[in-house]
Amino acid sequence: MKKHKGLKIFGIIVACIALFWGTINLIPPAKNVEDNPFIVEKGELPLVAAHRGGGDNNPENTMLAFREAVTTIGVDILESDLYLTKDGYLVYNHDAYIDETCNVNGDLSLDEVEELCEVEENRHYIADMTLAELEQYNFGYYFEDEAGERIYKDVTDPAAAGLQIATVDKLFAEFYESHPNLLFIVEIKDEGERGYEACRILNDTLKQYPIYRGRMVVGTFHDEIEEELKQKYPDLLRGAPTGTAAKFILTQFLGVNLFDNGDFACLQIPMSYDVGIELQLDKQTLIRRAHRRNVAVQYWTINDADEMRRLIELGCDAIMTDDPILLKQVLKEYQ
Repeated sequence: MKKHKGLKIFGIIVACIALFWGTINLIPPAKNVEDNPFIVEKGELPLVAAHRGGGDNNPENTMLAFREAVTTIGVDILESDLYLTKDGYLVYNHDAYIDETCNVNGDLSLDEVEELCEVEENRHYIADMTLAELEQYNFGYYFEDEAGERIYKDVTDPAAAGLQIATVDKLFAEFYESHPNLLFIVEIKDEGERGYEACRILNDTLKQYPIYRGRMVVGTFHDEIEEELKQKYPDLLRGAPTGTAAKFILTQFLGVNLFDNGDFACLQIPMSYDVGIELQLDKQTLIRRAHRRNVAVQYWTINDADEMRRLIELGCDAIMTDDPILLKQVLKEYQ
């Protein structure tokens, strides 16, 4: 008799858990953001995001790369990282130093430069240089075309060739009139006081280009910068920082997404992540649950055609790639 009673109680507990789990998945969760220009409608193809401006097609993070990406290739989003110069300008660059993308070390080969930069003291950091100093260098110096030729190595006028380091204000000015619907993904790389200053300068620059304010998502790896963006610039859309993204993904996989209280607009993730075991993130259920919160799901950095096809078929919102020409070719298969 006691055995049957115990089984009955166990059954009731299981039923309650099932009811609770089912209920929280039926209740529509609150939207993270109300208006999200990075979300694509059901059935639409994902947005094309040029990672570093499309670094496989043109010299990364240069005005040449950004112009070609927008006007020739026809991308939807420009993606890059922001650093603050010594004299207070925001420039686009992937690393905190410039040695591996320009001729700051003269005519050394890239292998020689990489060996040189193994010692941090040898690096030329953006934080230690003025914009005028940075603008004298050719940021297409090490770029190789498909044939492996360094086609911009001998450029003597980087400004005329669009091979100077690019600044936020110049990039906005370049496209504001002709491409008001352009989207931007940026990451503030500086931390602490320099990161706070970067946030302020970005915000002030956007005052001159108000349409772009609502068409940009800002990310950071630094908790204090995330908090600064939240508190002082709440109207800027934000990407999920690493910890927040991990929490969101976990709640979605467990089916308890109602309890996630994130307020970010974009979930920017790889297809898989190694946490001791390889965790696959290219899941349609993850995308659907993110969409319930009006969160866009953007995958990086995808340079393989088959991986692009998989993400297209899953219904993701954007694919970040170094090779937007390839992605545009793959998308044509689905049009």
